[in-house]
Amino acid sequence: MSASADPDPRADRALHRIATIVGRTADPREALRAILAAAAETFGAGSGSIALLSPDTGRLEIEVHQGLPLDADPVALRLGQGITGWVAFHGRPQLVPDVAADPRYVRVRADVRSEMAAPMLGPGGQVLGVINLDSDILHGFTPQDLALHVRLTDEASAVMQCLWQLRHLGGKARQLETLIAIGQSLVTKLAPQELFETITRDARQILHVRACACYLRDPAHDTVRLAALAGLEQTEGGSDLSLSSRRSLGEGGSAFSSSAPRTPPFSSDLPVDSCLVASVIHTRKQVEFPNVQSPDFLDLIDLPRDPALRSFLAAPMLAGTEVIGVLAVFTDHIHRFNNDEKRLLGALASLGAVALQNARLYARVFQSEQSLRKNEQLTTLGLLAAEIAHEIRNPLTVIKLLFGYLQLDFPEGDPRRTDVRLIGEKLDQLEAIVTRVLQFGKAPSSLHSRWSIAEVIDDTILLIRLKLAQAKVRLVFTPPPRPLLVDAHKGQLQQVLLNLLLNSTQAMPDGGTITLTISAAEHEGLPQVVVDVADTGTGIPENIRDRIFDSFLSGRPDGTGLGLAIAKRILASHSGDLSLLSTSPAGTTLRLRLPLAKP
Repeated sequence: MSASADPDPRADRALHRIATIVGRTADPREALRAILAAAAETFGAGSGSIALLSPDTGRLEIEVHQGLPLDADPVALRLGQGITGWVAFHGRPQLVPDVAADPRYVRVRADVRSEMAAPMLGPGGQVLGVINLDSDILHGFTPQDLALHVRLTDEASAVMQCLWQLRHLGGKARQLETLIAIGQSLVTKLAPQELFETITRDARQILHVRACACYLRDPAHDTVRLAALAGLEQTEGGSDLSLSSRRSLGEGGSAFSSSAPRTPPFSSDLPVDSCLVASVIHTRKQVEFPNVQSPDFLDLIDLPRDPALRSFLAAPMLAGTEVIGVLAVFTDHIHRFNNDEKRLLGALASLGAVALQNARLYARVFQSEQSLRKNEQLTTLGLLAAEIAHEIRNPLTVIKLLFGYLQLDFPEGDPRRTDVRLIGEKLDQLEAIVTRVLQFGKAPSSLHSRWSIAEVIDDTILLIRLKLAQAKVRLVFTPPPRPLLVDAHKGQLQQVLLNLLLNSTQAMPDGGTITLTISAAEHEGLPQVVVDVADTGTGIPENIRDRIFDSFLSGRPDGTGLGLAIAKRILASHSGDLSLLSTSPAGTTLRLRLPLAKP
């Protein structure tokens, strides 16, 4: 902004008046009005206007005007059209002493006799707009006026760029806050349909578009399905969908309400190559179409049949290199999406992809947890059967010994001889049944392999990580400096660790920390691996601490009381042990011991 002396006495006052606008208002439109008023007053202009170049239409559109008819707002000039369009096209000011003699002049007000216009230039000489002043007097402006007008326009351009930049930064800050809020919201959406509805609603609001759609891809069948759509008015008979779409989906389907995103009234899988989003899926890049109402788009079966829709921008939802879905937005006017809008939609699509992957992984973890609970029930049945068999075997052994000691021997033909033989066979049969039941609960040694205990823990953490994230639990695990190997059944060890980690998570309803530590130690002269599982939960009630490994003992209303009992039995079958190291209101630590594998 210039502050140098000027021979024109009007210059300092006019330049100061324009330069200080930035301190008086943050509204660009209000600033443009003040700039135009200062310029018109400086030169005694009868009317004037400021036209800005629209990035969407490529035309000069009057943003503010003074002294022109009220209907001058809709006037839009092509580059090169009229004096204003010529100035914008060439980037040079113009002084027209007599507009009647200039064939370029486009009449807006009948009393105009002369005109001068100067381009508003941005970085690199880019034309942003034109400030145009009119006089009702022939030769109403002089070359000195034009020189000063150029200086005022340059000052106005600097002021407006400052205001636009401030507004842009403010918008970016709001977008960042919104993105953070959306990201925090999406990670809590574990139901896929709720996730789709949330992201389409939020994308529509943050990008200020007419509609937003989320499409899911089925790569196995090369189809897509519309999962959610926000922003279109509901119309009778489903007229929001293209005719071909309605035929393929059934005429009874209705479209969607603009009040909130809703589950689509259809779930048909549509062939990718017949859909608007095909190019996004094939290229794995964002795709933009300026006008989806052109004839080229009439046969696309996934295009919403709303005549107000115009420009289209879509971004792929990527999981690695695979497109799992597409997030698309529609405007209700011809619009050229800028780089900021493209980056924003790309960020939303990425957030949606991550949230969808999380929801799918959580579903798998939930299924794994359900399977674990089933396994617990089956293990419990085996435990009960083993306990019953163990209790039966002792008296059965006594009965068998006493029966043999009796040495009952009856002569041939005596029916009691047959009875004695049958009793002996049935005792042998009962003993075989008891032996099979007792051996059933033991993991066959052939299923044992040599494992690094750190790798077993890493795999277990992978299974439960989403559960921990949902519960706001931080897991701290540092592998030992050297591998510690055990001979074990990996699945059973993971069952033990899952039980302990889930118990710790449930003991921290408001979140907390679980710390896993591994060390090597000697126990009764034998090398062992020691794993400590410590949490920051509420601790174990004092009245059950001595009995936590008993079957059917639980400190939770929804607990089965089997997890720790099963874990201890599994470790015992591996010649190891599970014990309570410490517990208090500040947390609990359980210790696992397993024999270190022999070199």
